[in-house]
Formats: sequence, structure tokens, C-alpha cells
Amino acid sequence: AEAKVALAAMMARFRGQAETLLAALCPAYTGAFRRGPVSFRPSMVETRKQSWRADDRRLHVDAFPSRPNRGERLLRVFANVHPAGVNRVWRVGEPFEQLARRFLPRLPAYSPIKARALNAVGVTKSLRSEYDHLMLALHDAMKLDAAYQREAPQESVPFAAGSSWVCFSDQISHAAMSGQYLLELTVQLPPDRQFDASTSPLAILTRLIGRPLV
Repeated sequence: AEAKVALAAMMARFRGQAETLLAALCPAYTGAFRRGPVSFRPSMVETRKQSWRADDRRLHVDAFPSRPNRGERLLRVFANVHPAGVNRVWRVGEPFEQLARRFLPRLPAYSPIKARALNAVGVTKSLRSEYDHLMLALHDAMKLDAAYQREAPQESVPFAAGSSWVCFSDQISHAAMSGQYLLELTVQLPPDRQFDASTSPLAILTRLIGRPLV
């Protein structure tokens, strides 16, 4: 019981500190963010057993099967809190438009009927838009392509213990390769509140597809 109380207190402190950091980094977005979850990841990345879809050691962009967001941005704050000073190491891949152009021709077509059925039976919390469908399909196609994982343009980025970093995880191709003990906050930013919406995944995919996606 004491451990649970201490963990909850730690996560609450992190939320406050992460939100303070975002307010300092992005003052124009004050009041625009929709609060999301805080999570603590104590497992060692290298030995964690997961399905291919959940395996974050594979390059991917973030998308959530059950929570359609219709173009809301996923902004995440990460903190490496390893007590022994071990780095958390990511791979970071190519720009979003390049990977979208690479994978779009092979992604399955959107089905409004399927989207309504998934919503009706509770698989999704709201109706999945074509944008949400494409982001999920892109996430899966990237993770399933072993050759892409090996050969895609990418670099290794180490984050030292005690460091924090912020990124739009729906846009940056990333994979967590090693490390342990991570805190993470997710917030969502509505499309109409973005400083430059033309650079967003929604805008890029809309331009490449040639029609509205939400």
C-alpha cells in the first residue's frame, strides 16, 4: 500500500513538472492542451516481451486503436529517471512526409462501414476517421516491415538519466531500443490551435491523398 501511495505521488509530481515545462516551452498553447495520462515504465526495454504491434523497439509513429483523435496532435514529455544513470536510447527515423510517401501506396483503404461497426460494438471510443485509419495503418505497416526497420534512414539518440525530452510522437518516427525507468506524460492539441497546422500529419496526409480526411 505504501509503495502504491509513493508511486501515485511521484506520478502526480511528474505531471505538475511536465505541465510546467510545456507552459514554459509553448506559452502560445496555454489552455489549449487536453490533458492525457501519465505513465511509469519500470521495465527494461531490451527484455520486455510484446507482440509486434506493441513492440516499441520497432520504428513507428504513435496512433491509438481505441481512441480516434481526428487530427489532434500527440505531444509527449519523457523523463529518464534511471537511478543508476543508464541512458535511454532511441532510434529516430526519417521525416513524416517521406515515410508517408513510402507507405501510403500499400495501406488498406478506409471503410466507413467498418468504422461505424467498430464504434457500435465499443472497440473505439468514437468514430474512427479516415485520418485515424491511415495513422493506424501506417503504424502497423512500419512495424511489420523488417527491411524498413533495418534499412530506413535513422540515427541513434541517447537520453541521459536525469534528462527530459518533448516531441510530437504522432509525427516523429521513433523506437525505444534500451533503457529502464521512464516517466511519460501525453497531452493532445486540437488541430485549430496549432501554431503551424500545415506541417502536421493531418495536413500532410490530406495533401498527399487529395481530399479531407476528417
